[in-house]
Amino acid sequence: MSLTLVGSCHCRAVRFSVATHTPQPYQLCYCSICRKTAGGGGYAINLGADSASLVVEGRDALGIYRAEIVGEDGRCEVSEGQRHFCRRCASALWLYDERWSELVHPFAPAIETPLPVPPERVHMMLRYKANWVVPAIGEGDTTFDEYPEQSIEDWHRARGLWVD
Repeated sequence: MSLTLVGSCHCRAVRFSVATHTPQPYQLCYCSICRKTAGGGGYAINLGADSASLVVEGRDALGIYRAEIVGEDGRCEVSEGQRHFCRRCASALWLYDERWSELVHPFAPAIETPLPVPPERVHMMLRYKANWVVPAIGEGDTTFDEYPEQSIEDWHRARGLWVD
């Protein structure tokens, strides 16, 4: 049985629920897109959840942002990731990408359901962190210049934290 997460934007115009097997808020992303659209400490924390279970109230207040990404070769492309936010209060709510249509990634700060404290954290996309950010790397934490080797599901399963 999965865990149901309940979340909302700050003004409560958008409320949602979604089922997850991976509730640990362990993965901190320092990329410029995450930190500028959803991060208060220079990073964002995304959770993993089952997109088919997503129930949304207040869709009329939802906006979607698809970032422009400039590659090292100078070419620009529009991200496949759809960052959902409240158009009234600007709260970041979740990320969805059709390439992984079975998943949705709620932003941990939008979740009202009590979340577990992770035993360790993954700091990812450190190559792109802002110069003023000093990551608080704890004992047992792992760091990655770009993406980690384990998926959110694999990380939870390897630590016995998968919620059945």
